[in-house]
Amino acid sequence: MATQQDLQDLLRLLTVTRKTPMMQAMAQVKALQGVGLRSIPEIAQAPLATVQSAINDDKAAKALHNACRAWLKRNSSTSPTQTAAGGKHAGSDATGSSSKRPRTEFVLGEPPQMTPQELERSLELPICTDEERISKTVIETNRAPLVLAFAVELLRYTMPEQPLSSRLSLAQAVVSANSRSKAVSIGLEKGPSADEEGWAEGQPRVTIMGRTIAVLKRGGYRWQGEETVGEDGKTGEQTGQGEGEQAKTQESQAETETQASSATLAHEPTRNKPAWSVSQPISLKDSTFVARAIHMADPSQRRALIQSLLEDNPKLKTATHNAWAYRVRPSEGSPNQRIREESFDDGETGCGDLMLRVMREAGAVDTLVVLTRWFGGTLLGPDRWRLMRNCVAGALSERLRVTGAGVTLGGEALWGLDLETARAKATVGGYGSGTRQHTVTGVVGMPIHQPESARRYLLRSFASAPAEEASGEGSDGSTTQSPKKAKTLKAIEEEKEQNLGLLLGALRIVFDSWADHVSAAELDKRAWGWYVAVRPAVESGLAGWGAKGLVRLRDILALRRKAQQKGS
Repeated sequence: MATQQDLQDLLRLLTVTRKTPMMQAMAQVKALQGVGLRSIPEIAQAPLATVQSAINDDKAAKALHNACRAWLKRNSSTSPTQTAAGGKHAGSDATGSSSKRPRTEFVLGEPPQMTPQELERSLELPICTDEERISKTVIETNRAPLVLAFAVELLRYTMPEQPLSSRLSLAQAVVSANSRSKAVSIGLEKGPSADEEGWAEGQPRVTIMGRTIAVLKRGGYRWQGEETVGEDGKTGEQTGQGEGEQAKTQESQAETETQASSATLAHEPTRNKPAWSVSQPISLKDSTFVARAIHMADPSQRRALIQSLLEDNPKLKTATHNAWAYRVRPSEGSPNQRIREESFDDGETGCGDLMLRVMREAGAVDTLVVLTRWFGGTLLGPDRWRLMRNCVAGALSERLRVTGAGVTLGGEALWGLDLETARAKATVGGYGSGTRQHTVTGVVGMPIHQPESARRYLLRSFASAPAEEASGEGSDGSTTQSPKKAKTLKAIEEEKEQNLGLLLGALRIVFDSWADHVSAAELDKRAWGWYVAVRPAVESGLAGWGAKGLVRLRDILALRRKAQQKGS
């Protein structure tokens, strides 16, 4: 009997390998099931006439039959587990070995058979921040994949709590919405979008590059980066000497304080001194973070509470930063009934605003939070936002006795919803049965933008510009482009992957230069303008739809914050 995995593999073969539109693929799957063919091996081993009886187009039926036979042959040498899972992963090496990178599937939104850490590693993208190479590189591409690259890298800074799988899905949702708007403006599409028709009714939304998209919470998906939490072990960067030993000691001390505070909370204190709830300490690259939360009914209590905290925990005085934030209800009868908020970074840029944002998301009021960091000497980039958020959320969870379900969009992983696919599937027979229902995928009945598809799109979209064009106007003549000569398919694919790494590296340099100087909302707002400034020039209207042009990566580097460019 065919399994859900068999269905996933068959759909993947049709939509990814055979490039069959999803709606048509679903119709073919149903037709194949009607003649008893429910998996790739069954189709491969069946007579061609049986496949042709299900697929009306003889040419398409033969191509599908051959594709299934090739799939079966390719996977015949793998282990039974690998064969059942559908063969090698799209990111495997050129020899077909899947041992270096675990395989994952998203066709029907089913949970991957791997840990979140393995899943995220399987989706890793190339990155190169060598400014000399970047400045000499000119790529040829169209606009859509450039938007995708901008959005994926931007989300590392504006939504750092999102894993790479989510960033790819969300970024693809932005591309899809932007492409449809463009199609409508030039007359390729008519009528309201699926979103305008209400297909995202009731779903939460986020704004990315100025465009609001509908999202789906990935319930139960727990991911963290390379950091270690609590007693789970040493950080990967610790060597047992210097800063590593210091961070290890700080983590142990913070853990002891966590346990002591938890014990205090478990038994009602008999003394007057207030009890703080403490998050688990989180360490990464020799830096350690820990947060504490306490009830505070009046802003005037803030100074005394923090002073008492430092006296009771002298080690906190050795920390690099002790930032704080509070939210307090107005007193009864007060003319101003707005919740009073205040924060202090203590040198940890942007920390106070982040703490207030997490507190708002959790609905925390009459609460003071102190976030402590021991800096280990290595800059963490956007990872620090995720670590700080997790610490603050942990302290509030202990204080408020709530789980992630009590937070709106306060850090859980998200999918970008594919609303146009949802609408299209509900209007055809079979799974949609011609009714307005979202029953195609296993993701709460709604299709999502698949991260693997977005990743493949990025990997194949950035070719090197022809040498004569790359060294054209405004160039110093020094580029990484090769003279005209025949290239193998493998060499072209490798070149595209290198170009993607250089493009993402250029974007990371730009976003890094701004991240600590503007808010996440402002960074998101500016990102679209930056994209417009460097996007390839194409003809307007229908003539430019899908057309390619040149992008000089040095133009992206020029978007850096000016002080950064001067080295100050």
